[in-house]
Amino acid sequence: MIVKKAKPLAIECVVRGYLAGSGWKEYQKSQTVCGIRLPPGLKESSELPEPMFTPATKAETGHDENISFAEAAKIVGDDIAGQARAASLRIYNSARDYARQRGIIIADTKFEFGMDNGKLILIDEVLTPDSSRFWPADQYQPGRGQPSFDKQFVAITWKRWTGTKPRPARNCRTMLSPKRARSIWKRMKS
Repeated sequence: MIVKKAKPLAIECVVRGYLAGSGWKEYQKSQTVCGIRLPPGLKESSELPEPMFTPATKAETGHDENISFAEAAKIVGDDIAGQARAASLRIYNSARDYARQRGIIIADTKFEFGMDNGKLILIDEVLTPDSSRFWPADQYQPGRGQPSFDKQFVAITWKRWTGTKPRPARNCRTMLSPKRARSIWKRMKS
């Protein structure tokens, strides 16, 4: 593994393709997400007309807070915010198309970028289950919450099938193997 020391941006780079989570909550109140007006009549889990870059603050404790692009630009500068938005949307669109061909919807995700010698680089949170919502496309129905392959799915599944709370992984071997996850998913669907 090659590692570079980078200075992390003080924002989270969130891309939403579907209306879920905190975006859905905000939409219900104001018909906006991070200050961006959306069309009327959208339902929970609706696909958005086009993917949206919706940055957030990086909270030391608790949850990150959604902010507007203008606020993100004040924090990291106009040029860096623009680069981060373009890179985030490019990565999301590519991953979304790849996953869709394989029966998976990437509802939303977040990326972390940093600076290395004045250059923006991707440093963390790249399409991981704890930073993304992955939905099975064959079960997708707008108007309700979706079954998900994200961290909540793993925690709920672990408790259901083992009777114990999941513990934080000490290393990669303590996590569910892909084979075990598929087996559990098949049992849940039947």
